[in-house]
Amino acid sequence: MNELTKKPTILIENLNHFFGKGELKKQVLFDINLEIQAGEIVIMTGPSGSGKTTLLTLIGGLRATQSGSLKFLDMELCGAKEKKLVEARRNAGYIFQAHNLHHSLTAIQNVMMGLEVHAHYNRQKMYSLASEALEQVGLTERLHYYPEDLSGGQKQRVAIARALVSRPQMVLADEPTAALDSKSGREVVEIMQNLAKDQGCTILLVTHDNRILDIADRIVYMEDGKLEKNHS
Repeated sequence: MNELTKKPTILIENLNHFFGKGELKKQVLFDINLEIQAGEIVIMTGPSGSGKTTLLTLIGGLRATQSGSLKFLDMELCGAKEKKLVEARRNAGYIFQAHNLHHSLTAIQNVMMGLEVHAHYNRQKMYSLASEALEQVGLTERLHYYPEDLSGGQKQRVAIARALVSRPQMVLADEPTAALDSKSGREVVEIMQNLAKDQGCTILLVTHDNRILDIADRIVYMEDGKLEKNHS
């Protein structure tokens, strides 16, 4: 194993985050310290409003980090310029509670959008990779279906395919099973788990869903903007 593969995907030290300014300024994350190894599946749980989604967006470069240190693939994101945040976003795949599919696009067109930040792919290659990603999530027969013709579980599978089509080094998932029934929810996290393991990808998954905690290598608990405890 070389030195690069030994480095953690995520290394967070003394991270604080605030919303608002002046008298309205409010601290929402307090002294966060977290290390996530390459290939690890970590679930973050805790009450609504505890800061889980905020932390997820900071890790993925969707917000600027204000205070402390947040290294993603050895890139320091605290104080980073937009160019570096874009680079971080290119190395991450995102899966949200609302699948966020474009209703005017077919399943394969939605997945191809996951490749548009990677300028080196031509349309033919994008189509080929998107088709393969949909096959991996069991939707070979639904490539040209629009979201309105897909079930909730199928839409979330399309979202997973879109997140993983570029083979990111990190997948960030925010309540990916919240809108799904028990069977569909189980199916989508197992697809995420298998594909991520096949691709050597790291997963950080925020959830309230106690039915899927067993897929984690580790569980971290957040309350009132603080990481409270770790479970193996």
